[in-house]
Amino acid sequence: MKKARSVLSVFLAVVAAFGVVTAVTSCASKPKKVVVATDATWPPMEYVDENKNIVGFDIDLINEVAKAGNFQVEIKNTAWDGIFAGLAAGDYQVVASSVTITDERKQTMDFSEPYVNAGQVLVVRKDITGVTTLADMVGKNVGAQIGTTGAIEIGKVSGVNLKTYDEVGLAFQDLVNGNIDGVVADSPIAANFALQNATYKEALMIVGQPFTDEYLGFAVKKGDTATLKLLNDGLAKVKSSGKLDELVAKWLK
Repeated sequence: MKKARSVLSVFLAVVAAFGVVTAVTSCASKPKKVVVATDATWPPMEYVDENKNIVGFDIDLINEVAKAGNFQVEIKNTAWDGIFAGLAAGDYQVVASSVTITDERKQTMDFSEPYVNAGQVLVVRKDITGVTTLADMVGKNVGAQIGTTGAIEIGKVSGVNLKTYDEVGLAFQDLVNGNIDGVVADSPIAANFALQNATYKEALMIVGQPFTDEYLGFAVKKGDTATLKLLNDGLAKVKSSGKLDELVAKWLK
């Protein structure tokens, strides 16, 4: 009887161990889910299309990074003015929303490796002449989305009046309507409104050259090394495969 109990104990222990191994294996094989916030108001980088889907360069890119890095993403449309506060609070793990990597932002969040350079440019109406730089806009009103590097750059030029907007599209609308004299935005955004948008391309033009080097990256909560590694590993594969170049050609040229 003692021996029978001993054999039974061993059997039950083996079964229990097998169950633990199976559970661990199951958990290991299931891709991690990462919640990604984006302010879907910046075509062609991120916006809501006619079918109510969130699309754009950043959306395609984060999905390709997830595929290459073997994790899943859930996209969460989030207003820009609270997007970094939500990241710090843990409402999501990543911000993929044309975020420029700056020394100031590095103090409160961490960044993936950069994936594209999107310097700031100045957009004006085609009836304006003699303007090539922000310095030529002294005494004039220039718009940008609140909290962006475009707004920061305008603020650096003494005598230029900064007007901020919750969405960059509102700034371009005000420009076309004559309520402001220029808009500063990332070059991909500016190209979309001034060169591709059927409503605006006959009225607007980009002047001069990009006047900043601004590298975009995915932002994560300060100290979140696990998510950062997922992003960087996947991004490295997307870059080496040539897929990043394909997305640039699709959305930004």
